[in-house]
Amino acid sequence: MSKILVIAEHRRNDLRPVSLELIGAANGLKKSADDKVLVAVIGSQADAFVPALSVNGVDELVVVKGPSADFDPDVFEASVSALIAAHNPAVVLLPHSVDSLGYASSLASKAGYGFATDVYIVEYQGDELVATRGGYNQKVNVEVDFPGKSTVVLTIRPSVFKPLDGAGSPAVSHMDAPSVQSRSQNKDYVEVGGGNDIDITTVDFIMSIGRGIGEETNVEQFRELADEAGATLCCSRPIADAGWLPKSRQVGQSGKVVGSCKLYVAMGISGSIQHMAGMKHVPTIIAVNTDPGASIFTIAKYGIVADIFDIEEELKAQLAA
Repeated sequence: MSKILVIAEHRRNDLRPVSLELIGAANGLKKSADDKVLVAVIGSQADAFVPALSVNGVDELVVVKGPSADFDPDVFEASVSALIAAHNPAVVLLPHSVDSLGYASSLASKAGYGFATDVYIVEYQGDELVATRGGYNQKVNVEVDFPGKSTVVLTIRPSVFKPLDGAGSPAVSHMDAPSVQSRSQNKDYVEVGGGNDIDITTVDFIMSIGRGIGEETNVEQFRELADEAGATLCCSRPIADAGWLPKSRQVGQSGKVVGSCKLYVAMGISGSIQHMAGMKHVPTIIAVNTDPGASIFTIAKYGIVADIFDIEEELKAQLAA
């Protein structure tokens, strides 16, 4: 029997969807019916997440009572280290998020665990665990194995693995977080600018613009096209960083994951790993780019190698007809 440990993630009293995705990924790693999936949730209000985490595929929930409801990298590192010592899991799954990146590498380095980040495929090939992540700006898949490592820590890309359906009745245990001297203190939570803007995680049709629009003055014509087509205008990180659209409209790892989107039109977006993390799960992706080798085409259902301004002009003509 082997164990897979999942570390749930929550923010401002909300369980993050990636926590349930990790449970799906963990169940895909079971090699026999005897293998167990343990889910740990850490924080002073951790008990509140027990109902949401009591889902199909979870054999045991471990509630770790921490000193604060907010994420603290030192507390999480010490707690996960204690969980590994107590349960001896073969694999530890964390979200590939800004929180986990604050402690995952340190955790793995200090104990000599196997380690890989931003993993989007994980499987056993025979008896060997193999994790796949992107390389060379997502142009190649890199398979990583972990010879001689009895415990492997992986950060898993959000919106890749599907949660399992149905409720469960896992055993629930409790432990206290180890006492550590924290090197940081949470003062306040500041929402990304544009908090009164539309919530792009709830819309079903998105038109997104990237570097290909060239100039800020070109944003308005794509805003008009999106309005005429009934889409919500969003963007990749360079557009938000430049202030051409609010951060609340940024799709990607450092922006939003567009969980409800059914149709995503990418205009002039090359397809960085970070951007695709926010939208690659969308069932219908249409990509327009002048570069036939753009990474966005690897996940698009329909690809158009063309100038986005030509396509914009043609679409407006069709919508006006």
